[in-house]
Amino acid sequence: MTTYNITTVDDLNIFYREAGSRANPTILLLHGFPSSSFMYRNLIDALADKFHLVAPDYPGFGYSSFPDAKQFSYTFANYANVVDTFTRAVGLENYILYLQDYGAPIGFRLALLGPERVTALIVQNGNAYEEGLSSEWEPIKTYWREPTSVNRAKLRDWLNSDGIRLQYVAGVPDTQITMFSPDTWTLDWEFLARPGNIEVQLDLFGDYKTNIAMYSQFQAFFRAHRPPTLIVWGKYDPFFMVLGAEAYRRDLPSAELHVLDAGHFALETHASQIAGLIREFLKTKVFGGSVLCNA
Repeated sequence: MTTYNITTVDDLNIFYREAGSRANPTILLLHGFPSSSFMYRNLIDALADKFHLVAPDYPGFGYSSFPDAKQFSYTFANYANVVDTFTRAVGLENYILYLQDYGAPIGFRLALLGPERVTALIVQNGNAYEEGLSSEWEPIKTYWREPTSVNRAKLRDWLNSDGIRLQYVAGVPDTQITMFSPDTWTLDWEFLARPGNIEVQLDLFGDYKTNIAMYSQFQAFFRAHRPPTLIVWGKYDPFFMVLGAEAYRRDLPSAELHVLDAGHFALETHASQIAGLIREFLKTKVFGGSVLCNA
């Protein structure tokens, strides 16, 4: 059974979902934009019999605290520090990292802070290579080069309820659209529409360039530590291209790669398939057939 919890991290309330026995291997689930731990609800239900799953909301997302930007620095470096402190607050000594979208740079920064704590990686539409960035990133790249109020305002134009829905369904075949629950983008927009939150999101768009600058460090981590890695990628993702998924194998040649008939939020349509891939991968590549990971 999933429980819904709050712990305090540096005077912030961090909401998290937790399921499964702590005697089992822990999977730390780090969400993407514009979502929250809600994106993992189906995967948590599918894996809680054999794994311990923990999914936090970042500050400003979901049910975690939403502090004023004058009191809290909304940067990816700070998010990694918050998640690092969170893991220690809830007693996680080591973990398998499941990373999607924003969860990738946050999780890879977390791995750099404590590489010995990472037992495996599961990457789902989370980028660490420049060739993975599609042309959809051009307006954001323009803002990085010229962080003017005009270029910032252009990014604001799709931060609305329709734009948030497109994060889920853009690029996906029409035959799959009815598989998406509108609860997802409706809940996301409810949180993003809070006064001041759009400005936070624009700040994060601007700060994302620091993740690109750290790609070489992430890749060096892959080469140095060679964590067992499963890559599952929705091929219809208009933001992170399959080229980015394939690029991981330059530095992680043993990584297992599955390209799915899915979009950016592949768990909304393919949670059962992804859960099956995770079980088999962890059983054979990480825990050597341990009973903990038997399907």
